[in-house]
Order: sequence, then structure tokens, then C-alpha cells
Amino acid sequence: MNLYHGSLAYVEKPEIRESSRTLDYGKGFYTTTSYEQAEKWVRRQRNQGRADKGYVNVFEFDKSSMNMVKSLVFDAPTEDWLDFVMQNRTVKGYKHDYDIVYGPVANDRVYAAFALYEGGIINKQELIAELKIYKLVDQYLFHTGRALQYLTFVEAKEVVL
Repeated sequence: MNLYHGSLAYVEKPEIRESSRTLDYGKGFYTTTSYEQAEKWVRRQRNQGRADKGYVNVFEFDKSSMNMVKSLVFDAPTEDWLDFVMQNRTVKGYKHDYDIVYGPVANDRVYAAFALYEGGIINKQELIAELKIYKLVDQYLFHTGRALQYLTFVEAKEVVL
């Protein structure tokens, strides 16, 4: 299957990089099965004036290779998914040892609901029920160099404004 990585750079050889912000599944190389989601990320970065061009980098990935590494899969927003995302985003120094993590993207709309949960306005079950009505895009995090070996670069498509 194809996976897409939106970036301001042409990325033929993915790397594990530390981010300056907390991310859903921790540090690593993020991809999605949604070309539109990857393109949207590039457009948002470009609209903020961070670069004058960007790319949707396309990679081939054999999903069965997830059986050869330590993987964590969330097929839908669940309590376990919520706990995992919250740990990655809020627990200083939190690290996990998964090679690949797959699950829903906690996008801006989701974070509004997260804020209600963090503020004690809704409980965990209400948050999960709320998230299940959203059409959430997916993401694959490649967290280790070992995991990156299962990605094969196909091409990079420039995103034109």
C-alpha cells in the first residue's frame, strides 16, 4: 500500500527526528494512507510562511511487515488510544518502545474535544463517544530505524498553491 508523508522537504530517506512539539505517538516519522491529509499538512505549513514549496512524499509499505516488528495498532479511538495519545502529549519524558504505531490522527477538531476532557467537562467515555462520530484520518508512526527499513520511497509530488 502507499503511505504519504507531507513535508517541506523532498524526503527520499526518512529519518527519526525529535520534534519541537509533542506528538500523538511520540517522536518518529509520520505517514498516512490519506494523500489529502499529507497535502493539507504541507499547505498549512506553507500558508504560515515556513517555506515556498513542499512535497507529498510517497512510500510503499507492506502492512504484513508490522508482524516482524513490535507494533501497536488502534483501529478506532478507544480508551487505550486516548491514554496513549495523552501520555505522549502530556507526560514529560514519556517514551514507548514500539517500532510502529498505527491509529487515528488527533486533529484540531479532536483537540477541542480533548480540551473538554482535560478540563473535566466531559469524561473519558463521553470523549470516546464524541470521537466516534468524527471521520478521523489514520496515521502510521515509524518510531525506530528498524521500522523505517520497511518503507520504500516511490516519488515526491510537489504541492502547488
